[in-house]
Amino acid sequence: MTGRGKRHTAYRRGHSAEYFAALALMLKGFRIVERRYRTRLGEIDLIARRGDLVLIVEVKARRTIEQAMDAITGTTARRIESAADLWLARQPDYAKLSLRFDMVAVLPWRWPVHVPAVFLT
Repeated sequence: MTGRGKRHTAYRRGHSAEYFAALALMLKGFRIVERRYRTRLGEIDLIARRGDLVLIVEVKARRTIEQAMDAITGTTARRIESAADLWLARQPDYAKLSLRFDMVAVLPWRWPVHVPAVFLT
């Protein structure tokens, strides 16, 4: 498979993983307010909200939960935090919101695994 084909396959896999992650969060009572929120500082896969709790969610499609956890590096965390700061600043009720940085691991043939507070700010 060419480089272009691999990128396309990875892109489709990412979209599919984000769909299943969003579905899992919605079944937990969260409302998805943003998907693939992009800024010049970084990208957030999903932003979900339930009441005043806002989840900044990184979605990882990997073979194991350990591989998914290892895929979130310090650089990744800083980029996500920067993008989250920009998103939060644009919210009219930002002062009363609680932010949490979570991960949803999408594993083969399993329901997505929601890992709360995967990294702290």
